[in-house]
Amino acid sequence: MRLLYLLGGAFLAFSTALLLVPTAPSRAAIVQPVAPHYPGTAGEWFNAIKPFCNTLEVETQVQYRPPPLGVEGTGYAAACFALAGKIDRARALILGRPAGDRGRAAGIVFNVGHPVADAGDDQSAGPIMELVLEFWPQNYMARYHAGMSAYALGRMADAESHLRRFLEEYQQNDGWRSNAVTVLARLTGR
Repeated sequence: MRLLYLLGGAFLAFSTALLLVPTAPSRAAIVQPVAPHYPGTAGEWFNAIKPFCNTLEVETQVQYRPPPLGVEGTGYAAACFALAGKIDRARALILGRPAGDRGRAAGIVFNVGHPVADAGDDQSAGPIMELVLEFWPQNYMARYHAGMSAYALGRMADAESHLRRFLEEYQQNDGWRSNAVTVLARLTGR
């Protein structure tokens, strides 16, 4: 009889111990911690995260390595999303800034996207330059690249509109102007 009490007590102790051991939560119950904002400058943050500014990695990288607070952090984060082709996400970030900061944030996007445009990647550069123009419409170089991109992508009405305005705003007689005049002549049949 003692043996039965002893076995019953052991079973009870073992069952109680199992109830007290923590179990792993389901995937749905796991709450990811929010990472602190990057402690350095926005430019340093961007240099560190730039390799991840692509469609596959940008969301998680920015979530777990948030940029510094402020207009520069927003500008570089928007630039990262723009490089990844996530223009709506980049726009939302810029719109989250006070109206007076939006042009400055768009300027950062322009500075990051301009080499893409200069390299001739019209498909990628066009949407970035269109985004810049939403918040900085006086940027004649963004206007030029948006026009050339629209032309390369077969959006002739947009190309004509951008290039006409570029020629009104940019009077320097150089290669940029010459290219715009040539493309506009093709568009209008002159």
